[in-house]
Amino acid sequence: MRRLSRKKALSAVRELDAFPKIPESYVETSTSGGTVSLIAFTAMAILALSEFLYFRETWMKYSYEVDKDSTSKLRINVDITVAMKCQYIGADVLDLAETMVTASDGLIYEPVHFELSPLQKGWQRMLQIIRSKLHEEHSLQDVLFKTAFNGAPTIMPPREEIPQGLPDACRIHGSLLVNKVAGNFHVTVGKAIPHPRGHAHLAALISHDAYNFSHRIDHFSFGEPISGIINPLDGSEKVSISHSHMFQYFLTIVPTKLHTYKFTTDTHQYSVTEKERVIDHAAGSHGVSGIFMKYDLSSLMVTVTEESMPLGQFFVRLCGIVGGIFATTGMLHGLVGFLVDVAYCRFHLGAYRTSTEMVESSQSTNGKSPLPNVSNGLPITG
Repeated sequence: MRRLSRKKALSAVRELDAFPKIPESYVETSTSGGTVSLIAFTAMAILALSEFLYFRETWMKYSYEVDKDSTSKLRINVDITVAMKCQYIGADVLDLAETMVTASDGLIYEPVHFELSPLQKGWQRMLQIIRSKLHEEHSLQDVLFKTAFNGAPTIMPPREEIPQGLPDACRIHGSLLVNKVAGNFHVTVGKAIPHPRGHAHLAALISHDAYNFSHRIDHFSFGEPISGIINPLDGSEKVSISHSHMFQYFLTIVPTKLHTYKFTTDTHQYSVTEKERVIDHAAGSHGVSGIFMKYDLSSLMVTVTEESMPLGQFFVRLCGIVGGIFATTGMLHGLVGFLVDVAYCRFHLGAYRTSTEMVESSQSTNGKSPLPNVSNGLPITG
């Protein structure tokens, strides 16, 4: 009984076979079929390889939400070279909360030469080219995000040799921690001093002829500095055409959370609008000579996440490629064969005659006269 039930079960399973086997003696091969098979296998290999390469690729997904963090501090990373001696200039930050952060809280004044060496000029030119390409091709930013810590640092290389003469410029570099509100980072004449109604700079003892706010911004960013990320102001340079010259940069900061397969960090992106003008009180152009970076924070926070194709989706797409090519090439091969048969008149009419016609044909070939055609029961004579 068990054997009988097992045979019935196997028989039932055999009936459900969706892949019936055909004996090789019933299968006819052809040169055209072999050619189409080679084309199909080649197409499968190429598409499967391209699909695998696409499976290995990753992309950045952007999501947006309201930034609810209002208690943390904002870090400003500065590396600016001004074409004035360090004792003539001062840098500080004043925010909307009337909080003043001076350069002594984290910035370093370093006497340097403003003119760059050939190696440094090449580095600056390369940085400017990358920035211009980022403005044209925004997708390059995704590449920088994915390879941030693997990329080269955006730090100017040292000079090949020390130039002759005394330094004629001042490099201000370091980091400041400020409140997470809008503020103004500026570099102007004289050192900053606290003031009950804000702040002031000791500029009265400095000759107006010593003013020169030509400057170079090697690096300016917010948040955690990420090696390899190019910021909108990195590598920019401005040359003053007058002693009384004001350079203004209006920055909009966007808090950014970056999640990739290699690292996770909180940083800040920003966009910038530039403006400059000569201070001429007689012409109605009032103001203070210097470099002013007025920043404001966006209320939105951007989350950038690196994603890739799921493994299940890759297998589904791969099966679709194999099955689709098999089905498509099979139908095309049949259609082309049919058209060729029609074009060359290779249909055998005998294959489509009825059995009665085939009997009549065989009788005529055996020497017997064919049956006369009859119409209304009477033979038809010619």
